[in-house]
Amino acid sequence: MKHIYIARHGLTDWNLVPKVQGITDIPLNEGGIKQAYGLAETIKKSGIKFDKILYSPLKRAAETAKIVGQVNDISCEKEPRLLEQNFGKWEGWECVKGDRSFHDAKQQFADDYKNGETMMKLAQRIYNLLDDLKAIPEDKNYLLVTHGGIARCIHSYFFSMTNEEYSSFQLRNCEIKKYNF
Repeated sequence: MKHIYIARHGLTDWNLVPKVQGITDIPLNEGGIKQAYGLAETIKKSGIKFDKILYSPLKRAAETAKIVGQVNDISCEKEPRLLEQNFGKWEGWECVKGDRSFHDAKQQFADDYKNGETMMKLAQRIYNLLDDLKAIPEDKNYLLVTHGGIARCIHSYFFSMTNEEYSSFQLRNCEIKKYNF
């Protein structure tokens, strides 16, 4: 059975606040670098052999992927379709406990958040990427290093979800997850 693995980037300063990062190019902080090395060691100990790591062009994902690749001697390739969603007016928005504004906005699939990217367009590019990976005739093992919004969309490719489940889905920083085609 063909499958892929995904991992979310390591921790950033904006994750700590927390702020909506979207396409804002925030680097890993010291904790995120440690998490990336921890992910690399988890992969090494698991015995999973990856043919390639595909990663988002944003610093936080690229840094995570390169650390994992270096520790495990896996080639890395930038994949522009793994770029986090452009959240438009929500970029840099500080999430306040109990405020569901951003959570609710993620359920508006045709809204571009004032010059951002709609969930529908996001799904199109991510589903196309997953279809392309699924169609590769060789049995290759890929790790996709990406972002929370992209992880949510990937999860929706494999599982039926309500709007509430979609907007609530989270992958922790440097968590790895396997999906079967």
